Amino acid sequence: MKAPTIDFMQRGLQAANLRQEVISNNIANVNTPGFKKSDVLFESMLAKELGFEKDKKLQMVRTQDKHMPMSAGEKVTAKIQLQDTTTMRVDGNNVDIDVEMANLAKNQIYYNAMAKKIGSYIQGVKNVITSK
Repeated sequence: MKAPTIDFMQRGLQAANLRQEVISNNIANVNTPGFKKSDVLFESMLAKELGFEKDKKLQMVRTQDKHMPMSAGEKVTAKIQLQDTTTMRVDGNNVDIDVEMANLAKNQIYYNAMAKKIGSYIQGVKNVITSK
């Protein structure tokens, strides 16, 4: 694992943290009349940064399939997007508690996996430094 990979994982953790806050806010306002839920955009923006868009061709050439595509552009960060075009109930609220709870569980699994992977990377670096 190379240094750019830990940068991707760090930004993934930051996105998961922001998503946790947004989902918690959505759940807290499930009974607030007129409240509109928010979502976090990150994975699709990261895919564009890495050049995985269907319409876009990579500017740099990878010599092996295992190499990560390189990005010459700005690093993306997670963004909050308000979902104000839908309504679930008569009072104007669009929060579906079942969907939010499923998203919360999914995000927790994602966060734990990223944290474990970063921990493994750091442990590997530590082992390399301390080995004789």
